[in-house]
Amino acid sequence: MDRLTAAKVFIDVATTESFTATADRLEMSRSMVTRYIATMEAWMKTRLLQRTTRKVALTTAGQLCLKEMKSWVEQAEQIAVTLQPTDSLSGHIRLTTSMSFGHAQMAEALQAFLVKHPEVSVEVDVRDQTTDLIAERFDLAIRIAMAPDPSLIGKPIARCDSVLVASPEYLASAPGITLPADLSQQQCLGNRSFEQHVWHLTKEGMTESVAVKCRFVSNEATVLKSAALAGAGISLQPAYLVADEISDGRLKAVLTDWSPKSMSIYALYPSREYLLPSVRGLIDHLAQYFEGINWS
Repeated sequence: MDRLTAAKVFIDVATTESFTATADRLEMSRSMVTRYIATMEAWMKTRLLQRTTRKVALTTAGQLCLKEMKSWVEQAEQIAVTLQPTDSLSGHIRLTTSMSFGHAQMAEALQAFLVKHPEVSVEVDVRDQTTDLIAERFDLAIRIAMAPDPSLIGKPIARCDSVLVASPEYLASAPGITLPADLSQQQCLGNRSFEQHVWHLTKEGMTESVAVKCRFVSNEATVLKSAALAGAGISLQPAYLVADEISDGRLKAVLTDWSPKSMSIYALYPSREYLLPSVRGLIDHLAQYFEGINWS
């Protein structure tokens, strides 16, 4: 059997600690995973994994082998990329992004890239929690932050402004809102991703922080947008997600002379020396695609 594929399977099993999970992730049968591990152990002439009824663990030899196999697979991939023609991109890219940005912006941006490069395929994983790119073998992450993870390398591809919004129906029956302090008397929609329900707003160099009451809380921005559309209260939303609803009047911006903190949208990849041309091409495409866009 192919030793390079066997090494990749071994690395994945060492990460997932499960033959079944690796089979699902690599889209192969569990019996095929078992055969690749047997190939690795025959090649190394030693047992690399200890199987129990609950999980799979590396043996001492397996721990020693894992680091070398990761280095070997990395070198093999680098050689393969070096031999690719420089005038065309190919290969499969695994990308992770937040659900809100993936839903609102990434589909069209990625389709434009795929049209240009017919030999490239892209897999998009949407989640709002932090992802270990190396452990889960993602090539690229699109993340919104004040500052990127220092363990990753990246490039800002767009600016992310936020806006306070509510439905016309909610605002018609709610107390008036003229100052940030008035938010404390409103029904607000909370994002569980933030440690506290405190909104920071800035106007002409002045900053006010308001603790808001949140009876409706979610960990995902599109859920909170739907709640705002249903009249549940005021939501702090990324402008890219609610621009259409503000334009057609289904949502109204609140306290428009006060601005929530802006963040950047980063394309991030693991801190390694070599970057696949297809991934570099996608990063450059996204930076160009979103250049100059103002969703607010």
